[in-house]
Amino acid sequence: MDVKLLEELLEQVRTGKLPVAAALERLRTLPFENLGFARVDHHRELRQGFPEVIFAAGKSLEQVRGILTALRLRNDNVLVTRLAPEKAQALLAEFPEARYYPDSQALTLSRGEIPDRGRGVIVVISAGTSDIPVAEEALITARLMGHQVEPLYDVGVAGLHRLLAHQELFLRATCFIVVAGMDGALPSVVGGLVDRPVIAVPTSVGYGASFGGLAALLTMLNSCATGVAVVNIDNGFGAGYLAALINRKD
Repeated sequence: MDVKLLEELLEQVRTGKLPVAAALERLRTLPFENLGFARVDHHRELRQGFPEVIFAAGKSLEQVRGILTALRLRNDNVLVTRLAPEKAQALLAEFPEARYYPDSQALTLSRGEIPDRGRGVIVVISAGTSDIPVAEEALITARLMGHQVEPLYDVGVAGLHRLLAHQELFLRATCFIVVAGMDGALPSVVGGLVDRPVIAVPTSVGYGASFGGLAALLTMLNSCATGVAVVNIDNGFGAGYLAALINRKD
């Protein structure tokens, strides 16, 4: 439940349009609803401005469906991450208003137009095409949270002229999300060109000595550029959420 819905509920009680008992029933599941296999946090949007997000990896279809149903009843926007295609197809049949993004394996469910909560543009940059799935997870997260996001893909350090050709975009950005595997060098390059926060996302893309993204993570943690912060390997969702907090109006 968000602040707007809570205000409307209290106003209905104040004006006598809604009995106190009915209001209490609606509030019964605050702050959380126990589904047995999950305790769904309906208080999260009131605390943090965005509902609980479903991390689908490791959950059965029935568990994802149950959590999604509970969140959908009380929130305008719901996000599911790391949702396998076969589970997504089953959920789309039950929730036709939902949208699935195969590249990032994210599913979104929205009611109506998402209000603009940003004060600028978030630029999402990927070093290579293979990094796009993680970049797309970040982009989808930030857009669902009400922010304008511009993608800039496949501009890694192996061809730095591709990045430098888009410097006009840098001037419009409030913050950057830079996604890279292999050597993970791109966030340092971007950090050295801009005066805005850079959120670095290492990916598990790379050959054997990349150690599943560990090499990129260590490179980013040791960046010589200022203003660079690092999230976990392949954590596009975390980067998108953080960028949305940086870019929000209030």
